[in-house]
Amino acid sequence: MPRRTPPVAELVDRAREGESRAVARLISLVEDESPMLREVMAALSPYAGHAHIVGITGSPGVGKSTSTSALVTAYRGTGKRVAVLAVDPSSPFSGGALLGDRVRMQDHALDKGVYIRSMASRGHLGGLSWSTPQALRVLDAAGFDVVFVETVGVGQSEVEIAGMADTTIVLLAPGMGDGIQAAKAGILEVGDLYVVNKADRDGVQNVTRDLRNMLALAERAEGAWVPPILKTVASRNEGIDEVVTAIEDRLTWMRGNGVLDDRRRSRARDEIEAIAMTTLRARFAHLHGDARLDVLAAKVAEGNTDPYSAADELIAAL
Repeated sequence: MPRRTPPVAELVDRAREGESRAVARLISLVEDESPMLREVMAALSPYAGHAHIVGITGSPGVGKSTSTSALVTAYRGTGKRVAVLAVDPSSPFSGGALLGDRVRMQDHALDKGVYIRSMASRGHLGGLSWSTPQALRVLDAAGFDVVFVETVGVGQSEVEIAGMADTTIVLLAPGMGDGIQAAKAGILEVGDLYVVNKADRDGVQNVTRDLRNMLALAERAEGAWVPPILKTVASRNEGIDEVVTAIEDRLTWMRGNGVLDDRRRSRARDEIEAIAMTTLRARFAHLHGDARLDVLAAKVAEGNTDPYSAADELIAAL
């Protein structure tokens, strides 16, 4: 027998009371593209806009999950509720998350003030699932103070996570060629904080020096935020308090300069545009075999109209 989904209002109330099952059910509705999704987003909207969204990205092997776990511990020590959304590569067989960050953060499994969820990228080329913004809205509205978004950090995902987060942390580590990768991947344009993890290894000074030199070349307006470079050994919780301080300093600076509001408005614009485009694509999908499209196609093929005029006519008819 299929599991009954409680009314949306009840799920939202339970999620705001801190019930993990309700939060999980709401995110599942997002991932499954449930018909209830519009109702869910409408119910969550009055409660969203309070969480500090912190993106964490970097190449595989730099210690993202270990660093995230250490940051969760530090924030819990201040009494804040923390959520982690780990966007992993998709399994080609099940479509599910492949890396399973929840397994790697078992230290927080029994803490009711922490919620950890792995989401699959589901083939999205940038590495972030299309449903990530809606999942973030669920966690924000559920009353979490800080939400970490951790991505596998390959290709376009660094740029995408910067668009979704209030603050973006770029993790690097010595011995992985990150000095070269920093210049190639464009991470100098997206990072608000740079953290060199595994700082007990040889080569940490070289990575830090190269990073500092490249950041010095960036053009910044007067009064702009200057990204700090920090060193950590996350496996031993070394340097984590300094990272938390830098995150909070960044938040204070954004609030004082209007940057936080600008980022959130920009994020909302992107979300609205994505939903609108998805709706349009769904409508166009129904036009295959439609007589109107066939008539217009014939006119274009015969030279009786141009494709732009035909497209305008088609859009007007939607």
